[in-house]
Amino acid sequence: MALNAPVGLSGEDRQKCAFTMTAKATNLNKHGAAIQLNRELMVGSTVVVRNKGGTQVSARVVAQLPTLQGVPTYAIEFAEHDDKVKTFWGITFPSAESKGPTAQAAEQSGIMRRRRTIPSLRD
Repeated sequence: MALNAPVGLSGEDRQKCAFTMTAKATNLNKHGAAIQLNRELMVGSTVVVRNKGGTQVSARVVAQLPTLQGVPTYAIEFAEHDDKVKTFWGITFPSAESKGPTAQAAEQSGIMRRRRTIPSLRD
């Protein structure tokens, strides 16, 4: 979702210096978010993300994204899979089961289209 949320972030930066600072989470989803902060992080490192309610979860830095307005931006995914993560953003994300048949069919046809464009190893 194209929503923004202030978060606290703790971890080690690219120079192995420990930090705790505020950051901006964007493009929230049930698996993580994009995080903007004035620190350079290592892809593959683990950080602790804290929401405005004080809930903390571990997350992995999975990619460095293009900078936004000169601020380094990273994709993170939650490393935990418990109830804290499900409610971390304070948003209820729709499940695949709750999508209507039309949305499910469109999603599946998109998947099938992508599968057809990937060359087979047998070719």
